[in-house]
Amino acid sequence: MKTETAPAGDQVRRFIFEGEPVRGHWAHVDSAWRELRRHRQYPGLVDELLGHAVAACTLLAATLKFRGTLTFQLQGDGIVNLLVAQCTDDNRIRAVARYDAQSLAALATHSPPGEIFRQLTGGAGRITVTVEAEEKSARYQGVVPLAGDSLAQSLEAYFATSEQLPTRVVLAADAQRAAGMLVQKLPEAGEARTRDAWQEAQWGMQRLTPGMLLGGSLEANVAALFPGHDVRVFAGAPVEFECRCNPARVAGVLRALGSEEIRDVLREHGSVTVTCEFCHRPYTFDSIDIEALFADSVGGPEAIH
Repeated sequence: MKTETAPAGDQVRRFIFEGEPVRGHWAHVDSAWRELRRHRQYPGLVDELLGHAVAACTLLAATLKFRGTLTFQLQGDGIVNLLVAQCTDDNRIRAVARYDAQSLAALATHSPPGEIFRQLTGGAGRITVTVEAEEKSARYQGVVPLAGDSLAQSLEAYFATSEQLPTRVVLAADAQRAAGMLVQKLPEAGEARTRDAWQEAQWGMQRLTPGMLLGGSLEANVAALFPGHDVRVFAGAPVEFECRCNPARVAGVLRALGSEEIRDVLREHGSVTVTCEFCHRPYTFDSIDIEALFADSVGGPEAIH
């Protein structure tokens, strides 16, 4: 196994089976995962599912060959009716979840994991993967129904349907980190050899536990899961949390609403607070801020980019 050692931390990495049509990606999101939720703490089951979505989105974005953004969206009729995770080609991530707190409180947490997943996501959910390329303004979208007992199995179904690539996926998340790993069978000549290598790759993934994925390095996991194979592990690319919200954008939203409406809110509540949907960071404007905001806009509209 040819390796380039790197600490776990926040990174996404690629590996290949030398001379065999099998490749893989590995994502480990550490401080970026905690920063993503710094202004909003989700209940445990929702938090874990969102972590799986973040890891899945990071793995998917690692396959992009152009500048752009990949959006991974889960919509369902269960307790969690919406999960959205976004990752750019240079691995800047953000994510959000919406859920029914009352239904979540009534969920029997001692149920098997597959049953919990189906109650969280519902029986008629779907996954939508949207890829938007910056340079050509191109947009691609794939939609598949939720499948199996986990988000990982649903992602496998997405690859089989939309990419026609047999894929095995393991996802894991806890309060400190989120991680994912996938292996894929590539279309190449020599079917017997391909079949053997792919079968052994699948067996290896069956042995990958959440603890190994969250706490072990890629090199250690590859050595344990795929013994006897010459696996080349490539250097990692950093993963960072980045939300697109900022004070200027929020100020633009308030100006667009108009001074009369904003001053009504100010009179009723004493301040105006706008909370970002993705990172849940609150932006609070007091009376002085509001007066300055609309005084600045007297000369004409300001373009917010």
